[in-house]
Amino acid sequence: MRAMQWITAAILAAFVGYIGAWYLGILQGNFSLLLFLASVVTGIYWVAERLYFWPRRRKAAAALEEAAVARRAELDRKGIAKVDIEVSPEARGRVLMQPWWLDWTAGLFPVIAIVFVLRSFLFEPFKIPSGSMIPTLLVGDLILVNKFTYGVRLPVLNKKIIETSNPERGDVMVFRYPPQPNLDYIKRVVGVPGDEVAYLNKRLTINGQPVETSNLPDFFEKDTMRYFKQFEEKLGGKPHRLLNDPSTPAFIQGASNFAYRENCRYSVEGVSCKVPEGHYFVMGDNRDNSLDSRYWGFVPDENIVGKAFFVWMNFGDIKRIGSFH
Repeated sequence: MRAMQWITAAILAAFVGYIGAWYLGILQGNFSLLLFLASVVTGIYWVAERLYFWPRRRKAAAALEEAAVARRAELDRKGIAKVDIEVSPEARGRVLMQPWWLDWTAGLFPVIAIVFVLRSFLFEPFKIPSGSMIPTLLVGDLILVNKFTYGVRLPVLNKKIIETSNPERGDVMVFRYPPQPNLDYIKRVVGVPGDEVAYLNKRLTINGQPVETSNLPDFFEKDTMRYFKQFEEKLGGKPHRLLNDPSTPAFIQGASNFAYRENCRYSVEGVSCKVPEGHYFVMGDNRDNSLDSRYWGFVPDENIVGKAFFVWMNFGDIKRIGSFH
């Protein structure tokens, strides 16, 4: 048992070290991988507890009681009747009690497994870190992402194993950032495979048709203490709000050399792109403050994480809770 204590201590120390290095910025962590490994390790301990360690403790408790019964019978034969040798509930409980190294592994498995399944196949929580989706989503919004809307995918590998539906124009989508797939980004789907998307002079057109846009009252952005021009746009028949800053040039500055860049044409007026098969063109609702497909290219299907649909908390503004488009 002492060997198991040392092995478990080393495993737990490795997990703590990984989390600590991630927190300190020494390495770029992967929460999906961490949760998967935690599920596997605690699952192995849980099976070992059910099939080996728990039966051993029960056998030891039974042996303790049998020894007490035998001792009682021996004393009775000798005529000794006033000696208390019964096994106390406390003593039996100590024999049956899980050691710390099982309590911190097998004991946590059911909780970790439930979280792993929910997060991998059903709903995953995210926190909005930047203002690229203002006014739809604000910095600090805690959102839920539906993981099965766009197909069931294997955890960690993110490989689709069951087809359901594909992203549609107007969906708010979470995906793995193509230039750095260990980061998750959130943007709005503007173009689907085969679309000709143009964003020229700050007007969006899809397949040659201007997207319906109407004026809204100016939006006050609390962090910058500024008012921005606000509009309502309809993509896929679903309205959403967006911001535009008239003082910002339409020219796309600093676009990278991404895959299928030859499908895009840049000019002083903006950019137009033909979306390749199996890819999507995404943009932030805060059009002049969003690093999106205009700069780093298309989102491949294998990078999709899920569809964002609900703000479940914002500690700075409880009224933010609710669904969004």
